Amino acid sequence: PVPAGLPGEPDPEEAVSDDSARHGGRVRGFPHERGNWATHVYLPYLAQEEFLELLELLVARARTYAPSVTAMQEFHLSLSQCVVLRYHWIEPFVRSLRERLAAFHRFFCVADQVKVYTNQNKTRTFIGLEVSAGHFQLLELVSEVDRVLEEFDLPTFYKDPSFHISLAWCVGDLSGKLEGQCLRELQDIVDEFEDSALLLRVQWEQIRCKSGNKYFSFPLR
Repeated sequence: PVPAGLPGEPDPEEAVSDDSARHGGRVRGFPHERGNWATHVYLPYLAQEEFLELLELLVARARTYAPSVTAMQEFHLSLSQCVVLRYHWIEPFVRSLRERLAAFHRFFCVADQVKVYTNQNKTRTFIGLEVSAGHFQLLELVSEVDRVLEEFDLPTFYKDPSFHISLAWCVGDLSGKLEGQCLRELQDIVDEFEDSALLLRVQWEQIRCKSGNKYFSFPLR
């Protein structure tokens, strides 16, 4: 899921429309129900101007193979799947996360390998930058997040995760068009981009949890 919207205190019983036309054709992974809050734990990435220039080049090239490719507006690296929390679980869930993540320090990782992903039900395809260094620290974070999810009997993260920052997306399974020659050309753009080695070395400073329209931040030490 892409973090979107603004922080706020919405009515927990507020009805939500599932009209996919309002969301670029995206389809919910699970139906909306009153009192259920879609929840996601992630590392936010604040894109700098040079990163957006690289993104523009990548999207332009990808569109020659799949014209519907759309650039992300916000960027993150997931530490959990999107799970469903009942409204009254949010506070204890966040409290447990805060306790388990309190000891973690800031760290770097390198995200410089272009890769194509699809979601589990093949309704969306993504182009992302996969992490090539910093995997161990990310696994440590996921281990603690997983423990919190288990406390609430929620699905844990993938067993062998491919940590990545999603750059662009399109509706449907277009992996066949974007892999192969397209993927090689996208990797060449990344490798040849000025100062890409420095640009794609990311320092993570905080973890966030988004539940509905609520945002919670956990600064790294």
